[in-house]
Amino acid sequence: MTKLDGDLDPLWQDLDWAIGQMLIMGWDGTEVTPQIRHLIEDHHIGSILLTAKNLKSAHQTAKLVQELQTIAHQAGHPQPLLIALDQENGGVNSLFDEDYICQFPSSMGQAAAGSADLAYNVAKATATEVSAVGVNLILGPVLDVLTNARYQPLGVRATSDDPQEVSQYGIAAMNGYKDAGLATCGKHFPSYGNLDFLGSSLDIPIITQTLEELSLSALVPFRNAIATGNLDAMFVGGCGIANPSMNVNHACLSDQVVDDLLRNELGFNGVAISECLEMEALRTEIGVKTGTVMAVEAGCDLVLLCRAYDVQLEAISGLKLGVENELLTRDRVYTSLKRILRMKNSCTSWAKALNPPGVSLLSKIHPSHLALSLKAYDDSITVMRDNEKLLPLNESLHQEEELLLLTPLVKPLPASSMTKTILESKGKTENTSTLHDKWIHRDRGAIMSGEGVFRELGRSLARARHGKLLHTSYTANGVRPVHENLIHRASCIIIVTADANRNLYQAGFAKHIAMMCSMLKAGGQKKSLVVVAVSSPYDFAMDKSVGTYVCTFDFTETAMFALVRALFGDFKPQGTLPGTLRKSKKVLKSRQHWLVEAYNPDRDNRGLDDLLKALARASAPNHQYLQTTSASAFELFNPNIEEAHFVVRNSSTQALYGFCATYYTKGTGIIGAIFVDPVKRNVSIGRSLHRRALRGLTQRAGIKKVQLGMCYPGVFPGIPVEDGAGLKSWFASSGWDLQFPKRITNMVITSLNTWSAPEGLLQSIQRASISFDLIHGLDNAESVLNHIATHANPEVFELYKYALQETKTCGVVRAKSAGDSLLGTVIICSPGSSLSNYIPSLHPNGGELIGGIIAPIVPSTVQANLILQGLALMGVRQNKAHKSARSVLSWVCDEMYEPLLAMGFEVLQAFDEVTNAPENWSGLG
Repeated sequence: MTKLDGDLDPLWQDLDWAIGQMLIMGWDGTEVTPQIRHLIEDHHIGSILLTAKNLKSAHQTAKLVQELQTIAHQAGHPQPLLIALDQENGGVNSLFDEDYICQFPSSMGQAAAGSADLAYNVAKATATEVSAVGVNLILGPVLDVLTNARYQPLGVRATSDDPQEVSQYGIAAMNGYKDAGLATCGKHFPSYGNLDFLGSSLDIPIITQTLEELSLSALVPFRNAIATGNLDAMFVGGCGIANPSMNVNHACLSDQVVDDLLRNELGFNGVAISECLEMEALRTEIGVKTGTVMAVEAGCDLVLLCRAYDVQLEAISGLKLGVENELLTRDRVYTSLKRILRMKNSCTSWAKALNPPGVSLLSKIHPSHLALSLKAYDDSITVMRDNEKLLPLNESLHQEEELLLLTPLVKPLPASSMTKTILESKGKTENTSTLHDKWIHRDRGAIMSGEGVFRELGRSLARARHGKLLHTSYTANGVRPVHENLIHRASCIIIVTADANRNLYQAGFAKHIAMMCSMLKAGGQKKSLVVVAVSSPYDFAMDKSVGTYVCTFDFTETAMFALVRALFGDFKPQGTLPGTLRKSKKVLKSRQHWLVEAYNPDRDNRGLDDLLKALARASAPNHQYLQTTSASAFELFNPNIEEAHFVVRNSSTQALYGFCATYYTKGTGIIGAIFVDPVKRNVSIGRSLHRRALRGLTQRAGIKKVQLGMCYPGVFPGIPVEDGAGLKSWFASSGWDLQFPKRITNMVITSLNTWSAPEGLLQSIQRASISFDLIHGLDNAESVLNHIATHANPEVFELYKYALQETKTCGVVRAKSAGDSLLGTVIICSPGSSLSNYIPSLHPNGGELIGGIIAPIVPSTVQANLILQGLALMGVRQNKAHKSARSVLSWVCDEMYEPLLAMGFEVLQAFDEVTNAPENWSGLG
């Protein structure tokens, strides 16, 4: 049994064995070769990467993996091999078997479907299938943010250009993989979503963003995924980085990227996997031997060598030489080894590795997975524009009219029936013609490479029209006479594009055809035009000259089947555009009004809990307290605070799409929370809730001010600062004056065991003759309540009353002068206090006990800073006495910030509380 703590088992003390575990290797071929056997048996390679070149079918894959594991077992490997696979879905799958392995949409396609639950189910289904053939490590999820989406080759493999949306769907996929028993690997750190390409074959793409820019966008999904604790490994890219603070040739060879940024700054403790070191730029510039050592020095644990046997031997030699030359210490090697063994323990065992269930399991789950696949593709099909109401085609196109399909030449997907057919028929010639061949009109000559990719799409369209279809390809040669002739014949033209922004001939061809159709229509002819983007939705997203624009997000057979069904009205496409493309339609959707209902706890409690969890998944790590926030946090049942909460809900499914909590006390109306399901944003749900909330508040008699943010309950004391300008601009456009917000901060001492009071603080307090006492209950609290009523908002007054009545776990510390005058107050609560239900930042963190110091109220005087520090010190002492591991100081006003920082408190969350006059919204009544 492998020990992960303390000393390693004797076998692992053998440096050859340890080094073998630090390499992940692959090869070309569908059978075990002498070379890969030699690497496993004699060099103790502990991890294998399988690609489409290794895999013919599910049955063959299961046998191949079983053979690899048997070789390792017989060679004395203490633990099974890691078997890694890229199975991202969409166009990037390594394993294809139409009888047993289901095809699902790409990451962007899943986001277009608009359901993180669907993404989770797809990931779990995918992981279950590849696990059945013996895979235990999936190279996913893709966590890249498409910062410059239109021109990036990553394309639909990434979710979108919105960091929070990428986080939400990436984490959903990661959880699906984990729940199916696989180890997970986020990629491609620090980002493949905004690369500059320099042109030469030896050049590598580079990231030019600053670390600050990366932190605000590209790193957000990685940070959020790491914060969940479910990410086992991280794939570190081979791109370069060039910015004022970092000049790196290859990210995976840089300690600034792996050790400093990934491990120290983002807190990643899992296995770091390097990009394949066989890339030409690295081999030419550094050499694989040195590169392998540099990767481990940088902090990588597994070094990837994809297929070349001589290069793989060179890498093994390099690591051994690195230890001999003392570039790598044994401790460094064993640190990586322990991480790798820990991951192996989490995802495999010999019993599992030697007996993959294979097709016996796959045949049982295939029907349900196939139904999920069809639903996912149907849900992903997106109609971005249909200005002329051409869809469905069976309603706008008469049967006697001609339909023309124009498709580009693209390479078949590696894992597809087309590729399988090409491989099986290699060397054969087609001597028979089909009905579809008679419908195809093309230049004479043999079918060009890539022309057959859309042949089945043509056949499906022909079937939908009872055989009536014209179909030909187009190339970089532009519009030819054959195209012009067919366009004159057709009443409707469908042009297919695949990444037209990177294949500019497609964009030029489509625009030329659009112009031709416009001119012919002006002459009285019927020339309807539909453009279908079968990969990146950015092809014509902003080009309004294309009036009907449909996106499928990949061109797999299943996607094309869904496309035909959508075009001919079998279902109405409901997909939405990813990221900022969805937001670009905001103006079109801004007139949408949602039915807002009063919150009903019996009906909506569970839906609100689910909504809070969805919000937590899409939030920054420092707002992960939302994971343990429940619906009950918003219900105060306080006779002095009137409550009215609202929801937008799906009455059929009972799901909540949005929630707004409002309160009214002593002339102040408060919006204490307003939030929308992350996948339902930008369709006016928030505005509908906001409008209803303000109408209710401004109609109350005696209303003096309207406030955004609240300390009791303290789920949202204001607008979260970390969410940046987006939220602020939303509230500003909704009528709020945000010029002078009140900054509210939650602060923390993360370790009370190591914290000590600043030197000289106690002596300063004593010299100022300030004393402190702790009171419980309302009997002796008149002076405290008078103090709060004078110096704080009404809801703070009610918060203090609640704390004073909670005598077992809460109290109030008073600061008094030598003459017994009250100088300041603060609430103290011990771990487990019921107050934590209303102030979620006090929730236990993984079982860690948290003490609370809440709402310090200190009037502005010469001694204010000293009084505040004294109150905080008394609070920390009380928290320590109750065995708290950390102290959270909640609801700190901006003028108190600096004195508390000086005491060692750190910022946990920051919010902007905003107060406006009610007449700002007088027109809402």
